[in-house]
Amino acid sequence: MSRTPTRSRLLASARELLVAGAGGPPSAAAIAARAGVSRLTVYHHFGSQAGLLAALAAEAGRPGVTATTGGPVERLRGLIGGACAHWATDPALFRRLPAATEMVDPEAIRALAGALAETDQLRPGCSVREAEDVIAIATSFAAFDHLHRDGRRSPAAVAEILLRMCSGLLAS
Repeated sequence: MSRTPTRSRLLASARELLVAGAGGPPSAAAIAARAGVSRLTVYHHFGSQAGLLAALAAEAGRPGVTATTGGPVERLRGLIGGACAHWATDPALFRRLPAATEMVDPEAIRALAGALAETDQLRPGCSVREAEDVIAIATSFAAFDHLHRDGRRSPAAVAEILLRMCSGLLAS
């Protein structure tokens, strides 16, 4: 759906209320009031409150794969760095909008774990499934948020810590 000024105001209002709120997600009425429109306008643009929150999560996006070239270890570094950079864009929103904190694309993780195995870069005894699980954890918002703590460490420093944690997967 195209991004109209009203749709943009509704998304911005939902984000502001969600981040500022202490309870559950804001109601459609509260979002509409903040945006200066009627509650029916929320339903017109998004179908429901849940539809609006899903659109907000989709807009926040999922971390992208930033390193598609190079060897599997370079791709792992790029994937973790890209996830950390993404999570750093709006940690307050990601904390309150679990739908937006889905991990990196599972297919990208599976392909990377497979590439590590195919090139004999997994430590002996490490299965592809274990590698997938560790990479998923290392690229998750929860891992980033715990280490970042609203700026206690830079996203680059968090990425380095997570990469060191992943080194347990790799052959020497």
